[in-house]
Amino acid sequence: MKSITIHDLDDELDKEIREKAKIQEMSLNKTIKNLLKKALGLKSPAEPNHKDEFMDLFGVWSEEDFKEFTVSIEGFETIDPGDWR
Repeated sequence: MKSITIHDLDDELDKEIREKAKIQEMSLNKTIKNLLKKALGLKSPAEPNHKDEFMDLFGVWSEEDFKEFTVSIEGFETIDPGDWR
């Protein structure tokens, strides 16, 4: 990858770029690259979404599943003072 340096940025432009980076929670470098791509009509590559890679590790409980689980752990919710002697 190539690098470039931009000299003599005026204060207003510098301020706007920094504010945009802060709002978007991105580095100055990434913000400037995105601004250049947008100005040139180039598409920014989409951020990789790895959600699908982990879907087999997560599930969605139905209301019935939740109730069954809650009932099955009821015994763990009670503190027996005798256990702490």
